This record gives sequence, C-alpha cells and structure tokens, in this order.
Amino acid sequence: MAQRIVRAKRTLAEKHVPFELPSRAELAARLSSVLAVIYLVFNEGYSATAGDDWLRPALCEDALRLGRILAELVPLEPEVHGLVALMEIQASRSRARVGPAGEPILLFDQNRAQWDQLLIRRGLTALDRAAKIRDTKIGAARGPYVLQAEIAACHARARTPEETDWPRIVALYTELAGIVPSPVVELNRAVAVSMASGPAAGLELVDALSTDTSLENYHLLPSVRGDFLAKLGRFDEARLEFERAASLTRNAAERKLLLERARSASYKSEHGG
Repeated sequence: MAQRIVRAKRTLAEKHVPFELPSRAELAARLSSVLAVIYLVFNEGYSATAGDDWLRPALCEDALRLGRILAELVPLEPEVHGLVALMEIQASRSRARVGPAGEPILLFDQNRAQWDQLLIRRGLTALDRAAKIRDTKIGAARGPYVLQAEIAACHARARTPEETDWPRIVALYTELAGIVPSPVVELNRAVAVSMASGPAAGLELVDALSTDTSLENYHLLPSVRGDFLAKLGRFDEARLEFERAASLTRNAAERKLLLERARSASYKSEHGG
C-alpha cells in the first residue's frame, strides 16, 4: 500500500495534476461515494463477509471515526448525520452480537442490557440533527442513510424484540425501497413483514424474490427463508434452506451457526417440533 501511495504521488507530480475542490454540483455525487465507502468499511467490520471472525471491530471503529470527521466537515448534510447515526446505533450492539467463543448471536437472541447506551444516545442525537437540518430545507425527503438509521433506532428504543414497532419498520423499508430499489431491501422488508404480520406473509415476499438472479448466491435469502419455514413448522424444508445458506457464506462463524440451525430443524422434524 505504501508503494502504491508513493507511485500515485509521483504520477500526480509528473503530470502536474492540480488540486481542485469540487463544484457544488460535483460535491453531492462525490459525497455520496464517500458515504458509500465508509458504510462498506463499517459493514465489513460489523458482519465480515469472509474469514473466521464474524466481527472485525477495528474496521467499525475506523468507519465511525471517518463518519464523525465527515460530519464536522459538512455539518449541514443530513445524510452524513444519518450515516453516523446508523453506525453509532449498530455499533452499540457489538458486545451482544458474539458469544464467549466468538459465535454469532442474532438480533432477537441478544441480551439488550449489553447494548452500549452511550452509542445509542449518540446515534439518536445524530438522527435528530439530521431531522432538524432537513426541516430547514423545504420539500427535502429522507435519504437512504437517514431511513436506515430510523430503522435502527426502532430496535434501539425497544427493550425487548416484542416491543419493537414492526409496522413502522415495514413502512420505513417501503419508503427506502422507493428511493433505492433493491432486492436486499425487499428481503429486509420481508423480515419486518413477517414480524408484523406473521411468517407466512414474509415467506410469500421471499418466494417472490427467489427468481431474482442477483440474489442467486446471496446466503441470507435461503437463511431468511429457512427461518420462516421453521416458524411455520416446515422443518425439513427449513433444514435444506439453512444448509444451502451455509454452503454460500464465506464466513466460518456464520457457516457454523447456519449448520447448527439446520441440525436443530432436523431434530425438530424427527421429534415432532
């Protein structure tokens, strides 16, 4: 990396490339790219796509640091504060997301007493700041990071999974899908719908996504489908979905969790639930 930086500096010097601040028109597109990269870094730390560990805390910390710096540099951009809010609230769950041996603990199984209340307060403050800035801009709609932060805030405010405002989360995902249409957003919306209206309603939405080729190798699709099937008592089908999800993930800790869920579904099938 150091060599690449040296070569890049040499190239810029040799070609006399000037340092110019982007125009206002260019700034929005560039800022959007910066936010996307910061969130990608955070997500890789929050839920590693590959390797032995499910969490990579150093990446989360780096992304949070960059987000906070950016919020100071462009304090009047609601999406910047939205991203900071989203990362703060998600990071608040870090201690509760892994067990003693580093095994993943899913959201509904987490001990919420372990959630970092300071990070939650910081996240809610950033979200409130984004809302106040947006209120000064006539007709300004909520952006994707603000919407995702609103969803995270719904979880943060609930003392138990049962107290979560699932209808509001469904509405927020619906609004998010209107801004950034994505099968992954629709998959997350299906989870919220299942919590608000039952697993059969969620399964119907997931089955509609099964033909989307962009999700063909996305392990969370069969994982979510397996969860719905298990809740409906269709354990043999659930086992197959969990096994397929395990074969698609490149993260060792997540693979182990999915195989455990497959074994659990098999046991329930053999012993009548």
